[in-house]
Amino acid sequence: MRSTPRSSRTWRVNSQIQREVTQLILDRGLKPGAPLPTEAELMEDLGVSRNSVREALKALQALDIVEIRHGYGTYVGQASLTPLVDGLTFRTLVLLGDDAHALNEILEVREVLEEGLIQRITPSLTEADLDALEEIVVRMEDAGQAGEAFPALDREFHERLYRVLGNELVPQLLGAFWNVFHRVAGARGWTEDPSLEVTARRHRDILTALRARDVAAAQRAMSHHFRGIEARAAREMRGVQ
Repeated sequence: MRSTPRSSRTWRVNSQIQREVTQLILDRGLKPGAPLPTEAELMEDLGVSRNSVREALKALQALDIVEIRHGYGTYVGQASLTPLVDGLTFRTLVLLGDDAHALNEILEVREVLEEGLIQRITPSLTEADLDALEEIVVRMEDAGQAGEAFPALDREFHERLYRVLGNELVPQLLGAFWNVFHRVAGARGWTEDPSLEVTARRHRDILTALRARDVAAAQRAMSHHFRGIEARAAREMRGVQ
């Protein structure tokens, strides 16, 4: 009878411990920042060795499920989307070959999300929401006219746009796709957006449609905005070949 390779057995044990620690957090209702049992307590509760506990906790730390503070203990992590961003960034860079298809996949997912979300928020935005977006767009226009890039304002616009939903996952998820795009751009040495005034105008178009409560126009303006980003990615790809 063929024995199971040691590496395979170790992996299965490690995975089981990870699941049990995760379940412990859920069963006890522990929130981010709450202390976890000590290594000795986990060893006793789970019936495993200290090394097995440490390896499992390291793997959970990589997923931001736990946070290891050396000299202090182990705590429940923030469960952020950082592991997702890291994985998507690596995937995109690995697959990014002779064209921008891998990066366009990221943009397409974000576009689908935003076109669907803008349909939901258009009727719900208050005048205060629209005025806040107006202030951001004006700052974009001023920066564009001065030839100054405004990536932070661009991100702020999209995050502020969906605040009315009251859904904390939305800005986190959109921010994850944003971070992937800009990490890839940085890794490839791409230049800043050469069409700053055009980018500002596209955000103005989105805001104009929102003020008119025109859902279809808002979706078209958002789609046009993403077409511009995709065209820029294609130009950059040609430039580095």
